[in-house]
Amino acid sequence: MKKVSLIITIVRQGWGDKVIEASMKAGAQGGTILMGRGVGVHEKQKILGIPIEPEKEIVLTVVYPDDSEAILKEICEACELEKPGAGIAFVVPVERVVGIAHLLNNSGGDV
Repeated sequence: MKKVSLIITIVRQGWGDKVIEASMKAGAQGGTILMGRGVGVHEKQKILGIPIEPEKEIVLTVVYPDDSEAILKEICEACELEKPGAGIAFVVPVERVVGIAHLLNNSGGDV
């Protein structure tokens, strides 16, 4: 069974495609974009005195651990994640995954 990691990237609305492009440039096979809404101290903005909660895109990318550092670096550079408020990205280990064809091994369909 091969180990995999999950890169979770949270960026402003409209930047999810940029995350996918950067991750694929660095070797990822793709990703999933989910919609979200930021709630926190730094998310409290106002337009005409009305508080708004900025929309976010959450990108999930399953990768091999050996590739995660290069992919994370490419995402960070493409989305300027070092700048305050640009977004965040982090990597978590995945215990088991099924249903991802390019990650399937020969031992019965799970990784």
